[in-house]
Amino acid sequence: MYRFDVAEGSKAELYRDLLAALDALTAGEPDWVANCANASALLWQYLPDLNWAGFYRMVAGELVLGPFQGKPACIRIAVGAGVCGAAVASGATQLVADVHAFPGHIACDAASRSELVVPITRDGAVWGVLDLDSPVPARFDGEDAAGVEVIAALLAMRLGRSA
Repeated sequence: MYRFDVAEGSKAELYRDLLAALDALTAGEPDWVANCANASALLWQYLPDLNWAGFYRMVAGELVLGPFQGKPACIRIAVGAGVCGAAVASGATQLVADVHAFPGHIACDAASRSELVVPITRDGAVWGVLDLDSPVPARFDGEDAAGVEVIAALLAMRLGRSA
């Protein structure tokens, strides 16, 4: 059983501790399902005010649902569609304070009000995205984006079997 000492201090401390915990959970494990399942559970447990935390991966030119925590989700998302598709199309993090104001937003959960989507890239290609949703407007900020980008980078280094 894993026990983590995740700080209740600043966001910087929180993300530092989350990264250390994820590093411990994924060290030596090349299977993307196992690593992304543990990552989504870890984020779900320690990040406040989430209603969804999970992954979509690129399969045959579209995003396909991967491991997650939260309500059932959209299974397939076209590149360019919604916040996740925009992250893939642009190759850039999408930080959305009000999803209802985002053109083409896909409402998998009507309770979601804000969203943070970080592309997971490896060898110059987008492998998938790490998606966080919140029922709180403007839940995510630049510190969250930076923290989740480092987490996505760690996961990209650990992509292996079944990726």
